[in-house]
Amino acid sequence: MTELLAAERRDIVCEDLVRIYTAEGVEVQALQGLNLRVDAGEVVAVVGASGSGKSTLLNILSGLDTPTAGVAKVAGLDMLTMKGRERVRYQRHTVGFVWQQTSRNLLPYLTAAENVAVPAAIARRRSRSSRVELLLEAMGVAHCRDRRPAEMSGGEQQRVAIAVALVNEPRVLLADEPTGELDEATSADVFEAIRHANTEFGVTVLVVTHDQAVAGHVGRTVQIRDGRTATEILRRTELDEHGQEQHIAEEFAVLDRAGRLQLPDDFVGALRLQDRVRLALEPDHIGVWPDELERRGEGVAGE
Repeated sequence: MTELLAAERRDIVCEDLVRIYTAEGVEVQALQGLNLRVDAGEVVAVVGASGSGKSTLLNILSGLDTPTAGVAKVAGLDMLTMKGRERVRYQRHTVGFVWQQTSRNLLPYLTAAENVAVPAAIARRRSRSSRVELLLEAMGVAHCRDRRPAEMSGGEQQRVAIAVALVNEPRVLLADEPTGELDEATSADVFEAIRHANTEFGVTVLVVTHDQAVAGHVGRTVQIRDGRTATEILRRTELDEHGQEQHIAEEFAVLDRAGRLQLPDDFVGALRLQDRVRLALEPDHIGVWPDELERRGEGVAGE
């Protein structure tokens, strides 16, 4: 019963997710059994190097791409079996999307208010004008109401784009490098607008970013490496014995169903781990050490 209730609270579920592309007879595995769960109301940042699979993941969750195998569900909807009309309805009502390039988010010949109203008009929403005004105010860009994108700063454009993504009251907001073209101060303003969208409207947020400073503002950061979730950083605030706030960040390795995990790069580098490591099962933990025999060149008998 507890597991069932937990599953119902998850807005994003990926299990053993695979995406294979084929070009000129060559197969490329962009996702190799990725696992990810995001609870309703969470704000999660996904980080990873170029080619790690994070953009492929976002394309699948947004309905722009289809998985090759595995499970990918958003708000209980199966992305593997979703068909044409259902996919259109999903993109209009279930998810909102913010692109990195400000030019992709807004129509250049429309004002901010008109841009926000477009998705609502397509979805035939009632009371569109009041929703538009509410979102522009909430995103701190009410003063841009009658301005076209060229008359706004990059940060203002992105905050209007968030309003566009929220106008049809989606359950999940997906953002692809939303601060990638902005300076540090402006990035902080845009990310604050995203967090405000989460707290004010209850939308679940998944942000793909390369910016560690941005990732540091969320309670949970997931790192993708080689098409799999590798590590997670969980952040929390506690009071010490003097009543002072302490910000605590703990790093966890993600264990898949086959018992595999990926050690963080800095851990591997610090101990110069390579090829194989020595393991020991302790009462409450597993010990991992460099293979000293390998370092001394002794190897293993029979090799």
